[in-house]
Amino acid sequence: MTVPETSLDLVITGADGWLGRSLLQVLQHPHASSHAPAAATSAVRVRGLTLTEEGAARLRESHPGGQWMAGDLRDPATAARLLEGARGAALVHMAGIIHPQRVSDFRAVHVEGSTALWRQAVRQELRRMVVVSSNSPCGANARPQDMFDENSPYRPYMGYGRSKMEMEQALRALAHQDPLELVVVRAPWFYGPHQPERQTRFFRMIRDGRFPIVGSGENRRSMAYTETLADGLLRAARLPQAAGQTYWMADARPYSMLEIVGTVARLLETEFGQRCAGRAPRVPGLVADTARLADRLLQAAGLYVQEVHVLSEMNLTIACSIDKARRELGFEPAVDLEEGMRRSLRWVFETYGKL
Repeated sequence: MTVPETSLDLVITGADGWLGRSLLQVLQHPHASSHAPAAATSAVRVRGLTLTEEGAARLRESHPGGQWMAGDLRDPATAARLLEGARGAALVHMAGIIHPQRVSDFRAVHVEGSTALWRQAVRQELRRMVVVSSNSPCGANARPQDMFDENSPYRPYMGYGRSKMEMEQALRALAHQDPLELVVVRAPWFYGPHQPERQTRFFRMIRDGRFPIVGSGENRRSMAYTETLADGLLRAARLPQAAGQTYWMADARPYSMLEIVGTVARLLETEFGQRCAGRAPRVPGLVADTARLADRLLQAAGLYVQEVHVLSEMNLTIACSIDKARRELGFEPAVDLEEGMRRSLRWVFETYGKL
């Protein structure tokens, strides 16, 4: 499904983040990540929000045609400044918090910040809000062969999952009473250029033989190459049939943890001149099960420890079907795990000169 070329007024939050920078890349080069790109447009007028003034300054330099501002969505004045005069625009809300110091930050950003943004979008008469959610509201698949779809029930995973679930529920309730259109996009584990340090650390741990395979390694994970996901978000922002819908968006198929780690290790050795330390260490699935219990206890006390949380998911299957997005939006990933990881690694070496 090729989207006809039209003009587009776009407001984005999280503009200087991993996904935000990929979305801007897709707007500039729409054919890189989709068989039938959604981003082709005769005119894109874009404005965006970053958390820091440094991020806004980077965007002013790299994307001088846009309007960029800094602010925190937990401050009500931020949304008012961002959306003033944006009547008729589509809002793509990507800002969020992944690994905070306090569990309470999840709700403050995802629920309170998103609903305040919605209310301001209604006041300013925007057309549509596309909000980036997560796999976490649905948790992990009950059986290894299962895949989530848009009818899967909520089974939120820890504080992050609860906050994203509550965000979805709150925005849907508001959408029933307000004229603003809502589209929810659920995305799993990101990978791609412009990655944060935690993803580079993942590559480094694989090279150094320190990233473990927990359990059998056959548990599957859906992953989303960021430019593919960005193309999907633009489809959700533009296509009339997306109004009121929820979509899972990811790569064409899920991958086993063995395949993910093995692909990165092979690319590092064969294409980037990195000598890997050897096979990934194997640890029992009980290690992740124990970390999951510890994570629940810590989060119940209001505390969040990134390493414990990440380990707690390492033996789980978190896989989704993208059939609805394919059928209704023409969403079709053109980048698979190997090519996406190749581009990710190339970006790291071109940006930093080393891993």
